[in-house]
Amino acid sequence: MARFLIERRSPLPADEAWRRITDWPRHSAHVPLTRITATPPGPTRPGTVVLARTGVGRAVFDDPMEVVRWEPPEPTGRPGHCRLEKRGSVVVGWAEIHVRRDGAGSRVVWEEDARVRALPRLCDRPTAWVGRLVFGRMIGRMLGPGRPTRTTGPLPPAD
Repeated sequence: MARFLIERRSPLPADEAWRRITDWPRHSAHVPLTRITATPPGPTRPGTVVLARTGVGRAVFDDPMEVVRWEPPEPTGRPGHCRLEKRGSVVVGWAEIHVRRDGAGSRVVWEEDARVRALPRLCDRPTAWVGRLVFGRMIGRMLGPGRPTRTTGPLPPAD
């Protein structure tokens, strides 16, 4: 699997960083050649399916992800945690988003372990590199000004 981690500090409060980073349709503006929707309509919750449709013309594939954990950050300081399970025929794996208060701002961590079924494991390192690049830019743009704190990968497989 192509596992990578992106961590960003933001001047935004944790609840606003969470709102921005989990605004699924807004991801479309920052991920090339991709349109993202969520069903059912309304607030995200366990069972929500986030569908990323990527491609051009007839060369399109769907990457459906089911929200299996949804815990927004709380004013008490409890961090937010979202886990998405990739359920597609092309991309499999998972992604986790953590948002916590960090001083007057917040810290966002996006960790993903994904694999494109048609690619041999030899492609995991380049896939992780592309994932870090695309998602790192997306997260930076969605959060606005801030500074990267850590981007790593590929990471060893999760237990």
